[in-house]
Amino acid sequence: MNKKIIFLLLLLLLGPKVGAQDVNLTGKIHAHNDYVQPIPFYNAYHQRVGSIEADLFLGNGQLYVAHTLAEIQPDQTLEKLYLLPLKEQIKKNQGSVYREPIDKLQFLIDLKTDGETTLPALVNTLNKYPEIINSPTIQIVISGNKPSADTWSQFPAYINFDGNPGQKYTHEQLRRVALISDSFRNYTQWNGKGILVKPEREKITQLIQSVHQLNKPFRFWATPDNVNTWQTLMHLGVDYLGTDDVVGLAGYLKKIPSTTYQHRGSHAVYTPKYVNNDLKKKVKNVILMIGDGMGLAQIYAGYTAAAGQLNLFNFLNIGFSRTSSADSYLTDSAAGATAMATGQKTNNRYIGVDTNGTRLATIPELISSKGMKTAIITTGDVTDATPASFYAHQTERNLSAAIAADFVSSPVSILIGGNYAIFASKKNGQDLISTLENKGYATAKRITDLDRVSGDKFVILDDQAMLPEQKGRQDFLVKALNHSLGALTKNEKGFFIVAEGAQIDHGGHQNNTSWMVQEMLDFDKAVGEAMKFVDSDGETLLIVTADHETGGFSLLGGNLQKGYVAGNFSSDDHTAIPVPVFAYGPHSLDFRGVYENTELFNKIMQVINRYH
Repeated sequence: MNKKIIFLLLLLLLGPKVGAQDVNLTGKIHAHNDYVQPIPFYNAYHQRVGSIEADLFLGNGQLYVAHTLAEIQPDQTLEKLYLLPLKEQIKKNQGSVYREPIDKLQFLIDLKTDGETTLPALVNTLNKYPEIINSPTIQIVISGNKPSADTWSQFPAYINFDGNPGQKYTHEQLRRVALISDSFRNYTQWNGKGILVKPEREKITQLIQSVHQLNKPFRFWATPDNVNTWQTLMHLGVDYLGTDDVVGLAGYLKKIPSTTYQHRGSHAVYTPKYVNNDLKKKVKNVILMIGDGMGLAQIYAGYTAAAGQLNLFNFLNIGFSRTSSADSYLTDSAAGATAMATGQKTNNRYIGVDTNGTRLATIPELISSKGMKTAIITTGDVTDATPASFYAHQTERNLSAAIAADFVSSPVSILIGGNYAIFASKKNGQDLISTLENKGYATAKRITDLDRVSGDKFVILDDQAMLPEQKGRQDFLVKALNHSLGALTKNEKGFFIVAEGAQIDHGGHQNNTSWMVQEMLDFDKAVGEAMKFVDSDGETLLIVTADHETGGFSLLGGNLQKGYVAGNFSSDDHTAIPVPVFAYGPHSLDFRGVYENTELFNKIMQVINRYH
């Protein structure tokens, strides 16, 4: 098996970090019966496929391309459909079939009429195209009614052959074998749904390994033609994937670098003690953790990547939240977070106001009169929709300067996240940093300054928060949460903390599984820290949920032992899928069931009002 094929298989097993940008994944495609496509040759060529197949008939001295003898059309000749276009592209690319010389093309010609007469006629025709037969980037392979292997040496060196598994070839004959192919139906009747049964999988694996030991690529024909089959065959080691859906398979393969991920490293999980977990005892503090864009598939992808270790899966009390906004079946973060912060549905893009633009009281505002203090933490921009919905009141989520100005008049004690520039820019007519300091806030622009910040009133605006975890944000969320817990625990009246894992959503919008899963695991680390605090404190309620799901993410495959995840996205935006609600600590039973996202506000306030 050549180095490129080995690399492709490693890429599928190890995820997208292996330099996938340097490899043409669509080189695995074998365009079966390409001539029946609306635009033969070019349909496959523009997807940079690795192999194109054409069925060939010899009739009246002419070589025709067709599926059956009865379907032959006078204008569907081998030269017109394939040889002339190939010549044109090779000339355009200065001797290479594709623009990149590393990309090769196998032209598999399936002889439908007698090989002893058809192949010599084909050779005579090919000899008129020296650009094709002399190009090192194209390989002519003969399949179908091949002449006996004993006669192969009589044909020009540029003629190669499709071999048969199990057939004994001499050393010289094997040199002329370009690949080995067989019917899928000789090994299984699997229809492409579910999985191959173990005996059939083992039989196919043994076959492919025997071919690879000959240093030859392998191809099946007569396979099911869907995503599950493509994925299964790749993992079995099949080198060329036969398909009639070239565009669909190309789209799937091109997404592999961004839709697969393998976690490298451990994921520590806290062992919960379930202190007061099912009891309706006093709640002094509430922690609300929001995994922006986090649905069940994102959570299970994190669980898979972490080899079956996830703090969220240690919760016992779980519910579901319906997320639609007042004006849309699909919520955005502004309306979704406002529902949780105020208990009212509002329009998309609205922050802390109702559908008429009237200011709504948020949880931090309502509890400040009780002496409770609030911290808001995010791994993103502090003026973005989710954190802003707990302190700002605007009819447009993109009014960052106005949102930042709203914070100055809010009762929130601690704000940690990114976008220092908007607070220091003076675009809103005032120096917000100086204003905050005059109001008694300590301010800093580095998360490392946390250790030097004393008291329980501070703003840390470090743009490191807005870096993806995979680009070096490190334990920003865990550090910010733990420091805020330490600072606010001293308040006898209790506290409310909102901690957002903002970039699970970003990975979903970018349809990037690696980004999304790493953010999921980073968020789960912070969840573990919160659970630990709940157990040690005994009077803290923890709720973990999402404002919406992002990406329409689904899991197509994975390996719990290897931490490997293969997914697919149906959208690059939010979906209407209900999101889970996890609760831990006293009164966590209150959060079971299925309800509107506004009920999160109601349930939190009911508990707070009961004990404060």
